[in-house]
Amino acid sequence: MLWKKGRRSENVEDVRHARFGGPRIKLSAGMLAVVMLIAFALGENPLELLALLTRGGGSAGLTEESPRPPAPVDDETAQFVSAILADTEDTWHAIFPRLGRRYQEPKLVLFTDQVASACGFTSSATGPFYCPGDRKVYLDLGFFRELGRLGAPGDFAQAYVIGHEVGHHVQNLLGVSGQVHDLQRRGAPAQAKALSVLLELQADCFAGVWAHHADKYRQMLEPGDVDEGLNAASAIGDDRLAHQAGRSISPDSFTHGSSQQRAYWLRRGMESGEITACDTFSASAKQ
Repeated sequence: MLWKKGRRSENVEDVRHARFGGPRIKLSAGMLAVVMLIAFALGENPLELLALLTRGGGSAGLTEESPRPPAPVDDETAQFVSAILADTEDTWHAIFPRLGRRYQEPKLVLFTDQVASACGFTSSATGPFYCPGDRKVYLDLGFFRELGRLGAPGDFAQAYVIGHEVGHHVQNLLGVSGQVHDLQRRGAPAQAKALSVLLELQADCFAGVWAHHADKYRQMLEPGDVDEGLNAASAIGDDRLAHQAGRSISPDSFTHGSSQQRAYWLRRGMESGEITACDTFSASAKQ
């Protein structure tokens, strides 16, 4: 990708060197007994409650000893993330007025190992995620190494991941996420999982829409980039991940879609460049 010629986003928050959680609290034997009684009365796991207290509130935020560094930082991978985020901003700022809306830019938080968000305290094992509560994308850059281990190296493969998470932000702004979550609350568990897959596939398609515009208007893509992206989408399909983990492949347990589905919807977005081409809910998502 020819990403170095683009601008950098001002919406990157780098907390990779920060330590989360407040000061530790020492509990006396009497306080310990009270905590245990409260936990049992509330039907909570006492160990979880103790951990919350001794962490000083768990997700209370950064300690005073480790202030948040300025963003974006100067290492090349962080600069890459900032450039890709900036390009998604340019794309969606151009598309939203056609829908009679104004695009509101998300923040992207770089973290290491674990992070506190409006969606809770999360470890990097979860992978990149978008939190609608604070409208932020969270990314541990170690995930890019994991992509390579899964057989999906390359800068456009990494850019696709960012485009996918920003796609969830677009869904949030358009009200799609809220409608899906309402349906999930009212429906059966099987229906909720199916809707989750369709939501993820639409985010893949939105990543493709961004890539289409990045190439058409800013000539960011190089030969081989499209294949990198499609390979990455296939590499993180639910069926491929289950196979690599030695588990049986069960479509009923999918949360993001099969390799074939993910590659199909990413390609559809890249070829069309139109948000209307990404209606996974009315079209067949079984491509």
